[in-house]
Amino acid sequence: MFLTITTTGTPERPATDLGFLLHKHPEKAQTFSTSYGTAHVLYPEADAQRCTAALLLEVDAVALVRRGKGKGRGGAPDAALAQYVNDRPYAASSLLAVALSAVFSSAMRGVCNALPERAAQPLPLRVEVPALPARGGQELVRRLFEPLGWAVTVEPVPLDVQFPEWGDSRYVRLVLESQALTLAEALRHLYVLLPVLDDAKHYWVAPDEVDKLLRAGEGWLPVHPEQKLITSRYLSRRWSLTREAMERLELVRLAEADDSEVEDIDNAVEAETEAEEKPTPLAVQRRDAILAALRASGAARVLDLGCGQGQLVQALLKDPAFTEIVGVDVSMRALTIAGRRLKLDRMGERQAARVKLFQSSLAYTDSRLKGYDAAVLSEVIEHLDLPRLPALEYAVFGAARPRTVLVTTPNVEYNVRWETLPAGHVRHGDHRFEWTREEFRTWAEAVAERHGYGVEFVPVGPDDPEVGPPTQMAVFVRNVNDEKEAKAA
Repeated sequence: MFLTITTTGTPERPATDLGFLLHKHPEKAQTFSTSYGTAHVLYPEADAQRCTAALLLEVDAVALVRRGKGKGRGGAPDAALAQYVNDRPYAASSLLAVALSAVFSSAMRGVCNALPERAAQPLPLRVEVPALPARGGQELVRRLFEPLGWAVTVEPVPLDVQFPEWGDSRYVRLVLESQALTLAEALRHLYVLLPVLDDAKHYWVAPDEVDKLLRAGEGWLPVHPEQKLITSRYLSRRWSLTREAMERLELVRLAEADDSEVEDIDNAVEAETEAEEKPTPLAVQRRDAILAALRASGAARVLDLGCGQGQLVQALLKDPAFTEIVGVDVSMRALTIAGRRLKLDRMGERQAARVKLFQSSLAYTDSRLKGYDAAVLSEVIEHLDLPRLPALEYAVFGAARPRTVLVTTPNVEYNVRWETLPAGHVRHGDHRFEWTREEFRTWAEAVAERHGYGVEFVPVGPDDPEVGPPTQMAVFVRNVNDEKEAKAA
């Protein structure tokens, strides 16, 4: 992945001033570590008449796969193959844009203590990118760069020079030339428009990307004729972020037209005097759904398997309908914290008689778990390696056999709605897998059939029409007829 920036100079203003503006000495080849590889800055030529700075990014393909793929995150077969066969080491993309920002951060801000007046002046610039993905073709490349003052030369890259009949690839060789732009402006144009042309970012687009876009687009994006396309592609077509960015860009445009500050324009609505109602956390919605299902089942004696720090046990204790509550976890540390949360040492005798905490592993059968009305596995199964699930299945459904079993687990399809969750990552570092709705349904129905249970599925949290709820819950109820037949036999 390669990019060069060239300028020319005079004896009074030598071209080697480019080294001061980029904060990189022309006589040195420098190396910088990035999240996805190694960036090299070198100068193929450097004299008073002409100076060229080159940025070479060596992409670590293994790091790219490891950081882009989360445990249990499913994908289509072609997407899995694309992890190993792709253009990322060779074609300019968001990887190169991030490297530009990391290596030339001061230059991008227009900061140069050695030559401050030179940093603020236009330079004769020539930028060359040998391989650039251009989704939208040569015409889109011109529509993006020409309004910014660039003379654009676009040459299509053939699929194979030995077979011209195959036609051109989606890659182009790009040459940009300008006499009217500062180096900082040029770098900001590249930072935004390289990933826009590639139309595929290598990292999850979080809300702070809006601020990055507005900073890099200051002075040119609000008036660009392709503003909407640039904003949408830069933010990976996330409509909520795109809408926010477009609204803020319109405020900037209005402020500039009125020669005023954005704060003066954006004052039509007074600040809210009353605090907005905060959304109910998903953990609370999950506990409420579990409590509702337990009450509907008529259960009085309840097991909380994998009770963690005791939040559900605490909620169950508040309802006198639950006469016996048992919290079970493999972690003694978690049980100790749960005991402190419940204040077991200060609990009244009658209340203390209702609750027990003990250590046990769900990978093994435990006679202490038999005879209860209901068992809850809340956000537990995804913490087990898939080969160990059959052991848990037998311990709960085959040996303990409570009348009702509730199982909740994340719905991986909903992860795209979490704006702060990087793409390809699971919700918790200890999750061994996260299932789609179909995968969870297939597993639950097979478990129910093997052990004589019926099963129904309940959404927990907002049920998105496209990706479903954030949490999925299976309600298993033991088949009474099967029990009677077994006893008779």
